[in-house]
Amino acid sequence: MNDSTILLMMLVAIVLVNMVFIVRFALDFWQHREETFQEKGSNVFYSVLGFLTMICATFGVSDYAINTVVYTKTKYVEDRLIPPTLNTECTIPLMFMALIYINSIECDITTLLVLIVAQTIGSILSPRIVAKLPAKTIRWSMGIGLLIAGILVFLGQINFISTDGTLTGLTGMKLVIAAVAMFVFGAINNIGIGSYAPTMATIYALGMSPLVAFPIMMGACTFSIALGSAEFVRLKNYARKPTFWFAIFGSLGVFCAAYLIKDLDVYILKWIVLGVILFASYSLISNEIKSLKSEKVSI
Repeated sequence: MNDSTILLMMLVAIVLVNMVFIVRFALDFWQHREETFQEKGSNVFYSVLGFLTMICATFGVSDYAINTVVYTKTKYVEDRLIPPTLNTECTIPLMFMALIYINSIECDITTLLVLIVAQTIGSILSPRIVAKLPAKTIRWSMGIGLLIAGILVFLGQINFISTDGTLTGLTGMKLVIAAVAMFVFGAINNIGIGSYAPTMATIYALGMSPLVAFPIMMGACTFSIALGSAEFVRLKNYARKPTFWFAIFGSLGVFCAAYLIKDLDVYILKWIVLGVILFASYSLISNEIKSLKSEKVSI
C-alpha cells in the first residue's frame, strides 16, 4: 500500500470519526433545541466568537486559551462545563483544519499515524474522569496548564526553543518520546488545556520542521477531540449553544484563514495571544488563591 493510498484512507477516516460526533450532537441538539437557545450568551456573540477564534486556531493559536478567558469573564458557560465545551465547540471546525493541512503539507505517514493514534488513545481514556472533576480542580488545572502553554509559546517566540528543524518524520526513540507526549496531550485536551503549544514545542525540540507541526497537531486533535467530544455529548456534559454556532461560523473562519488570509503576521498575532494566555492563567490561579484565603478566614 503506497503513501497516497494511506493518506486517502486517513482523510476518509477523519470524516467518518467526526461523523460519530456530528450525529450524536445533532440528535442531542434536536432533543434539547428549545432549552439550547435559552442558554446564556447571544447567538451573534457566539457566531462572532467562533469565527474569530477559529481563524486564530487555524494558525496554531489556542482557541482554548482565548475562550477560557471569555467564558470565565462573561460567565456565559459554567466553570464545570468550560473544558468539555472547549472541545465540543471546536470539533467540526477542527475537522476542516485537519483535512486542509494533511492534504497540503508533507509529513511522514508513519510518524503522522503513530502520533494521531497516541493522542486519540489519551483522549478516549479521560472524558469520564473529567466529567466528575470538581470545578475547583478544573480551574486549577486550566490555570497551571495555560501558564505552561504560555511559557512554551514565549520560549518559541524568543527562539529559545529551536524552530529551524528540517525533519518531516521521526524514527526510533524520538518517535517513542513524541508518542508518549501526544498521549498526554490527548488527555489534557479534555480538561480544557489546548495541545497546540505543547505539540509545537515537542515537534521543534525533536528537530522537525515547524511547518510539520500543523498536520500533526490538527490531525491528532481531530481524532482525539471528535471521540472525546462525542463522549461529552453522550454524558450531556457541555454547553450546546456555543457548540452549535461554532460549528457554523467557526468552520467559516477556518476556510477564510486557510484560503483568504495570505499575509497575516502570525508572529505578532502570537505575541498578542500570549498575553491572552497569561492573563487567563493569572485570572484563574489568582481567583483560586483568593478563594483559599477566604475559606481560611471563614474558618
